[in-house]
Amino acid sequence: MALQKGRTNIIGITGGVGAGKSTLLSYIKENYNCLVILSDDVANEIKKKGYPAYESLVEALGCGILAPDGEIDKALMAKTIFNDKNKLKTVNNILHPAVNQYIINIVDDERKNGAYDFVFVEAALLIENGYDKIVDEMWYVYADEQTRRIRLKASRGYSDEKVTDILKSQLSDEAFRKHCDFVIDNSGENKKAFSEIDNRLQLWKI
Repeated sequence: MALQKGRTNIIGITGGVGAGKSTLLSYIKENYNCLVILSDDVANEIKKKGYPAYESLVEALGCGILAPDGEIDKALMAKTIFNDKNKLKTVNNILHPAVNQYIINIVDDERKNGAYDFVFVEAALLIENGYDKIVDEMWYVYADEQTRRIRLKASRGYSDEKVTDILKSQLSDEAFRKHCDFVIDNSGENKKAFSEIDNRLQLWKI
């Protein structure tokens, strides 16, 4: 698929941790008529009372994950699943399908409403979850490993060992490139990456 004028285009944004996806999405949101959907925000939303995953998570993990107001406490939930691979798997099996469906519903609504030129969907697992079949284009935000290491240590205080473990758990650069239509090199200055984005989105006007 390709960008088309006169319709809402759905663009998936993916890439490894530390690649700078959030910075680029902030630029896009400020400069284009678009809706930005962050999978982490969706995951937090659907854990609230009345949303799809709430009852399933409480049933699976118990009332010990609830705050006094009855909402799920993220810290308590994290403590409950810490070092328990079975519970982590259970939580992922609840959250991932619910997040996907929630995002798909938003995308479907925006295609019908046509209020935006673009809808950007960001998640680390877009490829694994088959979003390349849902979006009009899949974008890969690339940054070299050294740059990502520096960013993660500076912004999150991760040790070298933790960064190495995270990098090993993610898709390879080759796999990202294989499934994506457009690659943004965000290893250097943000201005260069912004220019690449602008040039790509200019195609929508043609």
